[in-house]
Amino acid sequence: MPRFDPRTYKKRIILSWNEFAPKYHSEWASKEIGPFKSTSKLITISGIKKGDFVLDLACGTGVVTKKISSKIGFSGKVVGVDISPGPIKIAKKWNTKKNVKFFVIDAEKIKFDKEFDAVTCQYGLMFFPNVQLVLRKVRKFLKSDGKITVVVHGSKKTAPYFSCISNAVLKFIPEFLPLGTPTVHRFGTKNLLKKEFEKAGFKKIKVYEFNFKYNPGTFQDYWRDYFTNLTTPLKRKFKSLNSSQFIAMKKMTEKNTKKFTKNGKVIFPWRVLILTAVNPKKLSD
Repeated sequence: MPRFDPRTYKKRIILSWNEFAPKYHSEWASKEIGPFKSTSKLITISGIKKGDFVLDLACGTGVVTKKISSKIGFSGKVVGVDISPGPIKIAKKWNTKKNVKFFVIDAEKIKFDKEFDAVTCQYGLMFFPNVQLVLRKVRKFLKSDGKITVVVHGSKKTAPYFSCISNAVLKFIPEFLPLGTPTVHRFGTKNLLKKEFEKAGFKKIKVYEFNFKYNPGTFQDYWRDYFTNLTTPLKRKFKSLNSSQFIAMKKMTEKNTKKFTKNGKVIFPWRVLILTAVNPKKLSD
């Protein structure tokens, strides 16, 4: 089985999100459905106020950034950064206020000459290859007593939308993802998430739990939606399967969704964790 390589992974992430960003924005993030009900929760919990200077890390298509720009007013400023230019292109079209700026930057390489009052990151932390490096970077550019607020998906059991299919896929294509590849469930429990921030030196850590629901429709809708959302690099992986293997994989996935199905509709529970933490003292270079 291939081993995880951060450089190859980042290249794939960039290509995948350049391809997937329009659908992700129009059908998920901008509608604030299912797990994206967390967007409003994030803004409230963050305590961001008028006049603040905010960094929106892994900003994607700018959904959180847009809400921040309204919260901070003309006297504030928000900077959105993401590793993929595709999402940033959408974010720029969707955010037209003068108090918003976007940049294509790898989170592990961010550099700023000003300090931020607050940092936000929705559904991005799990995918950073070196999370500790990113969090230490954040501490350098976050004011003393400045707050970071992050949102992550729950575990495989508490946010089964992904795992119902991925568990079946990995049975038939074990090399689908190289060993050690970051996943959506990487920080899926309060304990795992809190420990990561403690390790980076943050204080006053609080983790909030929210339980949402998401209905993709029938099983057929769910199955079709998964493959529609797959980007080209991942679709190629399925070429190794013959027709009988593909059918067996589909049946296994359907079996995995049975306990979430009622009256022909699949209704997934979706746990979301929101963490806030304070930078006790800005790290120096």
